[in-house]
Amino acid sequence: MLPKGNFPEKVYLNGKIVTADNAKISVFDRGFLFGDGIYEVMVQLENGMFYKKAHLDRLQDNLDKIGIPYNVKEIDDNLDGFLHAAGLEGESCLIYMQVTRGVAPRKHAYPKNVPPSVMMYALPYNLPPINLKNMKAVLEPDFRWHRCDIKSISLLGNIMTNETAMNANTDEAVLVRNGMISEGSHTNIFFVKDGNVITHPANEHILNGISRQIVIKLCRKLEIPVIEKPVAENEIKNMDEAFFTGTTTQVASIAQLGHHVFYENDAIGEVTARLQKAFAELRKLDTSQITL
Repeated sequence: MLPKGNFPEKVYLNGKIVTADNAKISVFDRGFLFGDGIYEVMVQLENGMFYKKAHLDRLQDNLDKIGIPYNVKEIDDNLDGFLHAAGLEGESCLIYMQVTRGVAPRKHAYPKNVPPSVMMYALPYNLPPINLKNMKAVLEPDFRWHRCDIKSISLLGNIMTNETAMNANTDEAVLVRNGMISEGSHTNIFFVKDGNVITHPANEHILNGISRQIVIKLCRKLEIPVIEKPVAENEIKNMDEAFFTGTTTQVASIAQLGHHVFYENDAIGEVTARLQKAFAELRKLDTSQITL
């Protein structure tokens, strides 16, 4: 039996829908042994799955990057039926998907002709139209590997830095690599200076978040200049605003980053507020088939 907690009732596992208690994998699954797999998270809101195609496209791209031979069309084809079986058809929920390289003897080299292990679950999840929380974050060294663009299930570095943030009674850990801000432990980060939005370029040192891409498109639509370059840690004090983006974070204002305080109260910067409002407006649309 699963311990008490926020577990789903149903799990999609290798083509079958089973109860959570009966969702079993081999101890020789490479996801368990090596963290050898890719995951994706998306949400279903009032007008359907928010940027579903963009999320599934990223899942496929990441699987291709690490050479797991799997077509995410299988997940897409089974998603509606699974949500119906889980009692979440048409309901606001969070959907987690994971594909590992499958079950094989423990050797570092990729096994040949091994079917991947595919798992998916969903949980009720309500997101407010706008995330009004003014977040606080600590600064931590970015000691992760050099392929953060891959959405790997091996997240130990992210977990460790996020735990530091939780122990400091803050909301997030912002990572610093060679003196430059990269991203949050589970978010992307943006700064605002003189009306310009500044964020780390989408290279191997950050995950190119779907919400990150949406916000950049919104900036262009709103004629807000976007500069994709790293911000130095010692430049934080010169920034006017800062905000996080993420699937469940949406667009969240940062009140304090490290020792620098952007806001003493519940104030939110002008550019951040404009982007929050524009992001919320997207929920009125069916964005499920949009590719970023």
